[in-house]
Amino acid sequence: MSRLARALVFGCLLWTALLIAAPFAAASANPSLARAGALVYFAGAFVCHQRPERSFHLAGAPLPVCARCTGLYVSALAGGLAALVLSTVSTTASRVRCLIGLAAVPTLLTVVAELFGLAHPSNVVRAVSALPLGAAAAWAVVSTARRDGIVSGPRAEI
Repeated sequence: MSRLARALVFGCLLWTALLIAAPFAAASANPSLARAGALVYFAGAFVCHQRPERSFHLAGAPLPVCARCTGLYVSALAGGLAALVLSTVSTTASRVRCLIGLAAVPTLLTVVAELFGLAHPSNVVRAVSALPLGAAAAWAVVSTARRDGIVSGPRAEI
């Protein structure tokens, strides 16, 4: 198993833990912890709109990313762990793309429904709709990295 695959999953674990710890750290009386929490919020701003009404709250504060992003990151950790633990399956790159495309459908439906004012899903629905996409994408990336490299050509060992 490649170091890259393990590093990717460890990165998912670390980021997910930081997202959960950040509200507690930011509210801490300890200046070092408060700065560390603020740094996670700063990093979260690069990948997320951080709208409080669309975020889960801990310790009286919103998480550093919205509910949809939280779902993506939590499921990416699960998908990455699954790719490390389970044996790889040989499949074509086009099948992997199809899997990720299908996994994106729930997220896409909620985003489109919101954009057109057709629905206003709850934070739980936003997070749950992102679970398949995060898991599928991480599974594909970590499975590929697990084999010690990116495959070029029509066939990928995933």
